[in-house]
Amino acid sequence: MLKHLAWMLCLFTLTVIPAQAKTFKIATVVPDGTRWMEELKQAADEIKQRTDGRVKFRFYPGGVMGNDKSVLRKIKIGQLHGGAITGGGLQNIYPDSQVYSLPLLFRSHAEVDYVRGHLDPFIIDQLYQNGYVSFGLSEGGFAYLMSEYPLDTVDKLRTLKVWSPEGDPISRAAFEAIGISPVSLPLTDVLTGLQTGLIDTVAASPIGAIALQWHTKVDYLNRTPLMYLYGTLIVDRKDFEKLSTADQRIVRAVMSAAFAKLDKINRADNEQAFQALKQQGIKFVSIGHASESEWTDAVKQATDELIRAGVVSEAITQRISEHLNDFRSRAQ
Repeated sequence: MLKHLAWMLCLFTLTVIPAQAKTFKIATVVPDGTRWMEELKQAADEIKQRTDGRVKFRFYPGGVMGNDKSVLRKIKIGQLHGGAITGGGLQNIYPDSQVYSLPLLFRSHAEVDYVRGHLDPFIIDQLYQNGYVSFGLSEGGFAYLMSEYPLDTVDKLRTLKVWSPEGDPISRAAFEAIGISPVSLPLTDVLTGLQTGLIDTVAASPIGAIALQWHTKVDYLNRTPLMYLYGTLIVDRKDFEKLSTADQRIVRAVMSAAFAKLDKINRADNEQAFQALKQQGIKFVSIGHASESEWTDAVKQATDELIRAGVVSEAITQRISEHLNDFRSRAQ
């Protein structure tokens, strides 16, 4: 009888103890005060409210925890629980996540929307299979070449000191394909590189160039979309699945809605930033047809080399090519 009463008391105690609160420590290179960070903080406030404080998010913006590579390392050792990571930064988790950023892949936002409608769920699932929960992809926009000097021919581009993100084999291959040896730097060192003359040319989205103050060190922008950028918030799957099922649903619902909103906001903000760059006196130039054809052919060969090297798989590049060809055939 006493044993039975002890067991019942223990069971009752377990049922009334409130769930332990969980604070997710999230790092990103995105500066504080940006629309991106504001939306994430609002989502975090809503999650805290809807879970009665059981789930909280603490953000470390502006690269204070280092670049994407450093953030991922800190997630693995438990110092962080997640990060807002760029598509290229996910290469060590799921290499094919970089496929959207293959150089000169997309010609328009319409193409982007069509392909992402087919492939976003697949990429998110692959991140999950590799140990991370993503709540959706958010457009970073098209990256354009920006420089102190005109960018109207490939020959001129070969004379410049072009930045390539540290650890990004795709952008490096795109430049090396036309005979450029890019300067590899982490994102956090790019502004200093422009200020000191270590580099004079970068590839960035309009909103990114303004947020990171790179636009203050360039005078020209080439209109050709070099590559498509995106970001996502990832959380260590083991940490996430320690939450109750109900709290997991709340976090997924709120963060997914936030990323769907950010996806639209970022496109509109990039269009406004594009105009802002014009108003600030940055000159927009176009590369000549012959130079563009030369670069396109060279990039195709570089992409084939990336596939052979295992940077991206042949399967994912074929898949994205099929979707693009389908869209383009319908558009004709």
